[in-house]
Amino acid sequence: MKRILIIHGPNLDRLGTREPQVYGKITLKEINAGLKKVAAKEKARLVIAQSNHEGEIVDLIGKAAEKFDGILINPAAYTHTSVAIRDALCASSLPAVEVHLSNIYSREEFRQKSLISPVAKGTVLGFGPKSYYLGLEALLDLIR
Repeated sequence: MKRILIIHGPNLDRLGTREPQVYGKITLKEINAGLKKVAAKEKARLVIAQSNHEGEIVDLIGKAAEKFDGILINPAAYTHTSVAIRDALCASSLPAVEVHLSNIYSREEFRQKSLISPVAKGTVLGFGPKSYYLGLEALLDLIR
């Protein structure tokens, strides 16, 4: 059974009420339920974490190599700023897929650069919650 670490970055715990015109009205709880359905169908085990703290995310990634086969990550605002998360993903040597609810390339200029994309196996963005489900399916395909 494949083991996947899912990391939701800052402010994603506020989905459903935070800028619904950008992120929709779906909650993180609903996204996680959908991820669990995909995992059950694919016979994968998920550990899901959400943090608003960069160091906590770095720690999760740093310990992941011992326990997981891959990482699905929505670094949220840290996408554009965190060299530490990027370096942690590189050091883990695990395949990672980056996901985003919105299309970061059609948003403000400062959101149009991802420090994570160059070290991820792939990025799925702009499809709302389906970005997560497609990203998980792609990650599971990568590690088979």
